[in-house]
Amino acid sequence: MTQEKFSLPKYFQFVQSYPEAFAAATCALLVIFSWFFLQLNLIGLALFILAAAYVIGGYESAKEGLTTLWSEKELDVDLLMIVAALGAAGLGLWQREYHLIIDGAVLILIFAISGALETFAMERTERNIRKLMGITPDTARVIINNQEKQVPINELKIGDLVLVKPGELIPTDSIIFEGNSTVNQAPITGESLPVDKTVGDEVFAGTLNGNGVLRLEVNKSPESSLIQRVIRLVEQAQTETPPSQRFIEKFEKTYAKIIVISGILLGILPPFLLGWSWETTIYRALIFLVVASPCALMASIMPTLLSGIATGARQGILFKNGAQLEMIGEIKAIAFDKTGTLTTGKLQVVDIIPAKDKSEKEVLELAASLESCSEHPIGEAIIQTAIRKNIQWRSATNVAAKTGAGITGVVDSQIILVGKENLIRSEINTGFNSQLLAESNRLQKQGKTVIWVAKEREIIGIISVADTVRLEAKKMINQLKYLGIESIVMLTGDNKQTADTVAQHLGINIVYSELLPEDKLTVIKRLQQENKNVAMVGDGINDAPAISLATVGIAMGSAGSDVAF
Repeated sequence: MTQEKFSLPKYFQFVQSYPEAFAAATCALLVIFSWFFLQLNLIGLALFILAAAYVIGGYESAKEGLTTLWSEKELDVDLLMIVAALGAAGLGLWQREYHLIIDGAVLILIFAISGALETFAMERTERNIRKLMGITPDTARVIINNQEKQVPINELKIGDLVLVKPGELIPTDSIIFEGNSTVNQAPITGESLPVDKTVGDEVFAGTLNGNGVLRLEVNKSPESSLIQRVIRLVEQAQTETPPSQRFIEKFEKTYAKIIVISGILLGILPPFLLGWSWETTIYRALIFLVVASPCALMASIMPTLLSGIATGARQGILFKNGAQLEMIGEIKAIAFDKTGTLTTGKLQVVDIIPAKDKSEKEVLELAASLESCSEHPIGEAIIQTAIRKNIQWRSATNVAAKTGAGITGVVDSQIILVGKENLIRSEINTGFNSQLLAESNRLQKQGKTVIWVAKEREIIGIISVADTVRLEAKKMINQLKYLGIESIVMLTGDNKQTADTVAQHLGINIVYSELLPEDKLTVIKRLQQENKNVAMVGDGINDAPAISLATVGIAMGSAGSDVAF
């Protein structure tokens, strides 16, 4: 088993898949060995190993630099780095100062590591885009002449009827033709609660159907669906070059030209103008190339960036690369997703208000009796609260879910209703006292969802559930303001009332609600026009395009964070 695990074919497969990483690792080992042999005064062996380090580590940079020179007639820092490294090697051989040859190898190693990290980042981007594509099923159940047929998603046509059973992912954007259900749209829109859907409502690909059976009519081609637009937005945002990066790239080309031309002039003119010997002239020209190489600057910056990256890792923060760490210091505005970022992303029971002469225990016990038979997120929140309070609920019979309204059942031969106000009103015409109605209205204005509990024809009380704010969120917002962040913005696909309640609690003044992923992208672009450097913090798939476009994208949490990153 051990031999199979470390077999040569897998080793060669790694080399083939990650040639830049292999080159960087090999170059690093060769540099270390060469230094060791120099200490032992084995000069010939050390020089041979250093030559191999130059070739293996510098191959990609030399190829890119020469390709740019040949095809675009431009000089870039890759070519300048190779010239500087060769200059250092030449100086070392000339002056028999072999440590200079190692310095040149270290410059090559830095570029080799940079190339390997860039490759890893690009592959991660491609992998995450594939994850986005994997959110939707590969096939759909199409109804043709009252018969079900599995059809590949890309073969769906406008007007096709698609059957979606309980618990299945919706295959493409469409309109409900028949049936009703609750749909969990959190991965796409960021809404914290499942949304009630009925005939005529639009549903999105990649969202999760609840307990109802839906017949859908395809109203747009699969490639025009919301999730496909998200994928295209992510791809586009990943390839867009920020203005600061365009400036750096332009500066690098100009800088490389100036240094190379200056080096050539310094290697030719001094003997004629200043009377230097050719030996002194060439020596000083090579020194100029080595010192003027931007690798010297990179070598001074790298330890600081690595220290910051290592410190972040110990705190559970992973940086994509050193540039992201550097750009964070320039951020002037931060946009936060709400659900799962500023909030926990999970529903919790917040209030239990019993009717007169009733107790919280009785309200929670009756609600748990019915909700123990339900898989709805609200029911899960009620059950978890009952468990936490050590409440033993009784078994319910004849339990029936009323899609979009609530649930009914029988406990101890008594009919129990647990659901929204309209369900209770349809079953009970009396018993709505003003106190509970006032409390219900108050709670709903706070963005909470109110569940009524009734026994036979008597209302027992109400329970409110909500996606609660993270305990550390308010402190974090205040600290960001103290650090000088000029604009703190909240973006969410949730409704305005809920969004405003969370923002007010946290002290956030700028709120954008009821947003689709492309709307978040538009807000980020607007903030960049106003503030230039903008960070976007999110945790879901719906945040991915905005995170990709922002000056610094910050993916957090667990649900969808890989894709968001």
